[in-house]
Amino acid sequence: METLAPNPTKIATKWAVIYVVVSIVITYTFQLLNIDQNSALKYISYLPFIAFCFLAQKEYKDQLGGFVTFGKAFNPGFRYSLFGGLLLGVFIFIYLQYLSPEMLLKGMEEQRTQLEAKGMSDDQIDNALAMGKKIGPMLGGIFTAISSLIFGSIVSLIGAAILKREKTAFDIPDETTSTDPTV
Repeated sequence: METLAPNPTKIATKWAVIYVVVSIVITYTFQLLNIDQNSALKYISYLPFIAFCFLAQKEYKDQLGGFVTFGKAFNPGFRYSLFGGLLLGVFIFIYLQYLSPEMLLKGMEEQRTQLEAKGMSDDQIDNALAMGKKIGPMLGGIFTAISSLIFGSIVSLIGAAILKREKTAFDIPDETTSTDPTV
């Protein structure tokens, strides 16, 4: 009977969906608690990302029987980062464009203060903010997808280095010794 190799895409997709659901809950929790967008608490959202990336890699290793090369351990983590980033990017776009556009406006008001501090004229600031209002949700989604992939690749490399365990000569069963008592 032939055993099928585990599918890293299936594992990565499962953990990416779980991550995005957790991220949505964190996003709305921060919004409901009125936590400042520039607060240090925003870094809490990195913890589930890192944990789920590692769990995707570990699940893949476990399905391979506890042995995995560096490249095979990296694979599900990278895919998790790709899928999670794309899904979260879509959510961020929808969130800023339709679900909570006031969060984009809140961020733009903070940007106005920063631009005024730089000495820009009111006309320049208004033009910059008008452009930001038009393309801000799309840029937010694209930036989220790209930054998740880059950060996830780094986390995947670290996870692969930790989880790597290749078979040694002691782990390969000796085929010359028969365990069948009828032989």
